[in-house]
Amino acid sequence: MNKIFLFTLFMLLEVFPQQKLADELINSVITNYNKVKDYEVDVEIKVDVDFLKVPDAKAKIYFKQPDKIRLKSEGFALLPKEGLDFSPTALVKKDYTAIYEQDVILNGKKVSMVKVIPIGEQSNIILSTLWIDPVDKVIRKVESTTKTNGTFTIELSYNESFKYPLPEKMIFSFNIDKLNLPKAFSTDGNPPSKKKRLPDAPTKGNVFVKYSNYKVNIGIPDSVFEEKQ
Repeated sequence: MNKIFLFTLFMLLEVFPQQKLADELINSVITNYNKVKDYEVDVEIKVDVDFLKVPDAKAKIYFKQPDKIRLKSEGFALLPKEGLDFSPTALVKKDYTAIYEQDVILNGKKVSMVKVIPIGEQSNIILSTLWIDPVDKVIRKVESTTKTNGTFTIELSYNESFKYPLPEKMIFSFNIDKLNLPKAFSTDGNPPSKKKRLPDAPTKGNVFVKYSNYKVNIGIPDSVFEEKQ
């Protein structure tokens, strides 16, 4: 019994500091992001999926705390649902357990890897790994495994001279097959045309998003996020 007690105590002493550090890293990112009350931004979207022919698109994204977001485009625009809202609060809006894993170098930056495990059955995400920049207090990469849509990765890059923690570019990478295609995208307009027959096996897809002309904390009204009848 003493051995079991000592082993359990040892494991608790090991896990608790990792959880505390992970929570501190996540909270620092959320606090930094909360400086942004709202924003609008122009985006250029390029989709690279082998069996789809999707035209490049331009759109505008509106965001307002805590979770209002809207994509507006005059023509057709295609953007993954998971990539539309990259805010850290979107990743941890439900109950979760977070564990610090290790520090690594990512694109020349020292970042901390944190595993986030949602608690309960409500979330479609099973596990997320966050690469957090502890100096700039931003998330530079996310890899999430879902129950229904496979695994996706979001890579974010930032303009170092911009005072808000909002990305300059995003690369959304995902595995896709004919079963999860409708769930993987948010569309505005007609669906993309098929370039060739849908593959039998999962294949790789990428969405490249470039952000420009940010307008931050301008007091965007709620009416912007209301769907027109």
